[in-house]
Amino acid sequence: MTDRYLEIATSDAVKDLQERWGSRSAYSRLESGPLTSNQLGPEEIAFIEAQDSFFLASLNQSGWPYIQHRGGPPGFLRVLGNNQLGFPDFKGNRQYLSFGNIQKNPRVSLFLIDYPARARLKIFGNAKLVEGDSVPYALREIGNEPGATTIERGVIIQVEAFHWNCPKYIVPRFTEAQVRTVIDPLVKRIKDLEVQLARLTTKP
Repeated sequence: MTDRYLEIATSDAVKDLQERWGSRSAYSRLESGPLTSNQLGPEEIAFIEAQDSFFLASLNQSGWPYIQHRGGPPGFLRVLGNNQLGFPDFKGNRQYLSFGNIQKNPRVSLFLIDYPARARLKIFGNAKLVEGDSVPYALREIGNEPGATTIERGVIIQVEAFHWNCPKYIVPRFTEAQVRTVIDPLVKRIKDLEVQLARLTTKP
């Protein structure tokens, strides 16, 4: 089977190093047969729409890579159907570096990581900037959430390939909300025990 992600990522220079360092035979087996890792499935869709952040890589006109962190409410990176992703532009420092890069070179790479689950998903795609009425409703409705700003523009990405990485070397990290889910019941239990102890110590 031909792994579409590796087909895109693996250049002749990469193959030369694989040959030199002993991994070429293993990866060469992924270079023939029907394409795989090119169509998002239920597992990928669920993972993508559960994230509250990701990293977006693009190239400027000088060939320099630029990596930007994008964040928002869980699910702000939406699967729009037909192997398309989209996300709204929330106001930031207004440098528009990624947008400028995409206007000249639509090829992008997304890196999504779930630290508690020790899972990461990499995506290749072609991106385009959309504005005004061209912003899909699925992205504009995110701006209707309490406290959200009006969505003026967004990015649509046509997925070309994806790849799951192994969990090795991912150190689990947890958000404040995830930690509170575990700690709050313990805090309540401590308070209940303190009340019971106080009642016992006040008895004659």
